[in-house]
Amino acid sequence: MGTYSLKVVTPDGCAFDGQAARLVCRTITGDIAILPGHCDYCTALGMGEAHIVLEDGTTRRAACMGGLLSVLKGQTRLVATTWEWADEIDIPRAEAARARAEEQLARKDLDDRELELAKARLRRALVRTSVAK
Repeated sequence: MGTYSLKVVTPDGCAFDGQAARLVCRTITGDIAILPGHCDYCTALGMGEAHIVLEDGTTRRAACMGGLLSVLKGQTRLVATTWEWADEIDIPRAEAARARAEEQLARKDLDDRELELAKARLRRALVRTSVAK
């Protein structure tokens, strides 16, 4: 199995820097898999599960909340707004965030901005709980 250089960075620092056999993540237009030899590519990231298959075949899962993905000359860079490894997600906190978002969405007095923010909070919480389980 071939590999390529992958670096995942966030505003908090470097989340991953090493060789990967495959990266799968959500873009704004759907899921994409990056394999060795992928053509040069650049896209905005959506909100969803990402996973990296390492050189030894093990898979690491993460919640990725937006950012940018680029492949240039065999080097893959993922700059994520938020990147949380599955084993680092605080499940009770994510479930509490989901419950708060659902409560807010149940209110009838939300303006358009508040409604969109509550929907985004719910999507983030659902991704985090899904990835963590």
